[in-house]
Amino acid sequence: MSSHQAADEDLLVRIAQGDRLAMQVLYGRHHVRVYRFGLRIVRDEQLAEDLISEVFLDVWRQAGKFERRSEVSTWLLAITRYKALSALRRKRDAALDENAAEAIEDGADTPDIAVQKKDTSEALRGCISSLSRDHREIIDLVYYHERSVDEVAEIVGIPANTVKTRLFYARKKLAELLTAAGVERGWP
Repeated sequence: MSSHQAADEDLLVRIAQGDRLAMQVLYGRHHVRVYRFGLRIVRDEQLAEDLISEVFLDVWRQAGKFERRSEVSTWLLAITRYKALSALRRKRDAALDENAAEAIEDGADTPDIAVQKKDTSEALRGCISSLSRDHREIIDLVYYHERSVDEVAEIVGIPANTVKTRLFYARKKLAELLTAAGVERGWP
């Protein structure tokens, strides 16, 4: 167990006892990661900010129920994913009138714009956002959050072999999108 993991678990014990300072320290260590992960799912900065509050409120209430079956950071990402998907469902269920729907602009870059920019990082982000939600989520957890296949399986709630399969197809689709955008693959 790493020293960060042990320290995070100690913080959860203290949080369960009502220690506000321990909560501030845990928040300070993980709020950026929680925000970025939530933002990649919901694609709405304000909603991602709201998710941070919800996630850490749950941590405050549920710290004593942490079972140490995973790292604290993995547990936080699992809570974030659940809350983000719930928020998306609520958002989808909210009725938009036709005028409001027409007023929403599509801010996604087209492949032509990505090629014109010749910015590999920007093109990569655009291509990743073109992936299905399931594939984006797997790519995000594996490459941006450096989670293992087993950790991703736990966070997403699917078998490890399904994670491997989704990762394979996500890489394949991403390679196609990058090629179409004029960017060469960055992996062997």
